[in-house]
Amino acid sequence: MSSPSAVSPTPRSLAALLFALGACAPLQGRRVAAPPLSAPMSAVEDERDAEPIDTVVVTPVVVSRDRVEMEAWRLFGDVPGPEQPDVVDVALGDYTGDLPRLELDAYAEHSRVEHYLRLFSGTAKSRTEQRLSRGTQYDAMIRAKLRAGGIPEDFRYLALIESGFDPDAYSSAAAVGMWQFMAATARGVGLRVDWWVDERRDVVKSTDAAVVFLNQLQRQFGSLYLAAAAYNGGPGRVQRGLSRFAREVDRAEPDDRFFTLATKNALANETKNYVPQLIAAALIGRDPAAFGVRIDTLPEFRFDEVMVPASTALAAVAVACAVDVREIVALNGQLLRGMTPPDRDETLVRVPRGCAPGFAERLALMDPAERAAVETREVTKGETLTGVAKSLNLTTTALRQFNPKLVVNANGTLRTGTTLSVPTAAVRAAWRAVPDAVSGASGGGTTHVVKRGDTLGAIAKRYGTTVARIKSLNGMKSDRLAVGKRLRVR
Repeated sequence: MSSPSAVSPTPRSLAALLFALGACAPLQGRRVAAPPLSAPMSAVEDERDAEPIDTVVVTPVVVSRDRVEMEAWRLFGDVPGPEQPDVVDVALGDYTGDLPRLELDAYAEHSRVEHYLRLFSGTAKSRTEQRLSRGTQYDAMIRAKLRAGGIPEDFRYLALIESGFDPDAYSSAAAVGMWQFMAATARGVGLRVDWWVDERRDVVKSTDAAVVFLNQLQRQFGSLYLAAAAYNGGPGRVQRGLSRFAREVDRAEPDDRFFTLATKNALANETKNYVPQLIAAALIGRDPAAFGVRIDTLPEFRFDEVMVPASTALAAVAVACAVDVREIVALNGQLLRGMTPPDRDETLVRVPRGCAPGFAERLALMDPAERAAVETREVTKGETLTGVAKSLNLTTTALRQFNPKLVVNANGTLRTGTTLSVPTAAVRAAWRAVPDAVSGASGGGTTHVVKRGDTLGAIAKRYGTTVARIKSLNGMKSDRLAVGKRLRVR
């Protein structure tokens, strides 16, 4: 998308790359970027060098300047970076004008659009069908929110390009969710992103946020295609291109301006390919049969909503609804820790249709111990934070999150007799093993901070695990490691 994205508001060099990656492996949680249908062809930098997606090899990831600046800003705060978007005052549902229509036919014969039409309906057809089919469960919701915000419905295919409509998509740049938001951008458009909750994984709220962000970009650039380019490559990069080539751009119609910039060295290769991907995907989506594409319709994403008190185990919500806890977890991907967060009196939780009537009464009648998300444990003499966390199979970060007032003595020991709050077995069972926005680790199990000279093979050997397992736990698609990165190893 943009400021630091797949489908995040900042440069999306990974989004396209991930799309390309999706060609070689099933789309799993990762950047917000594994694109829509097969490997985001942004990985193909030149028409003459275009290869069938099945042969695309993802090697070194080139991170654009915008993303480097944004990540520096996010990590160090005092480093100048791209301007952060303010929360936009777009009232979703209040749009009353004529809904603009994304102009597709005028560009259908553009060479890059034709390339992606051939790719998505040819070599990558099966992946195209798989991802489009996945999106059918969210289609009605996304269309309604786009219409409410005055954005053409064809923009739902940004989620296809960004993540393949995967709510758990996670990129190596830490862009998350169906719309591939970076943490800073997500917070800028009103999403909660912290250790307890990550609303980038909430398909409803993240869609609202995407509409807000797209509205901001459309108003800034006066063109839907430039808005899409800025969503992928960052508004700063697009604005610099418009300023640098103002003479050429001013002669073009608003929607043509993207293609004018694309002929210059003003946009990253991924961004140059991003809009053609969107156009090709929308053309196929409008008439899949014409391209020989078959889409299977999945059940619509529907739910009831209930208010649940702080620090309530999701397992208790499941009992009150007489369903398996996995159903509650699936409906509430934003709740990372198997419980409602402790810092709010109540949290809105999604439950299966029909569960809302009488829910509060059923929950209140349950044994308090069954509803509770934590149990207590007393610190004995000489115990350390690290030792206690290890004995509980938690990270020190997780232990501190459950005990924010915990005091650690100068020698590293904990105060004898201190009562610790520890997540229950039921909470751990519903705990989402996904990286969080605070530490980059899942918060449970064992983690390793990458040091200079580390390799995945050496780390796996040290912790008695495998390279494949570490990559799976951390949503990694390559073996490259960044010094300082926190890896979940068990």
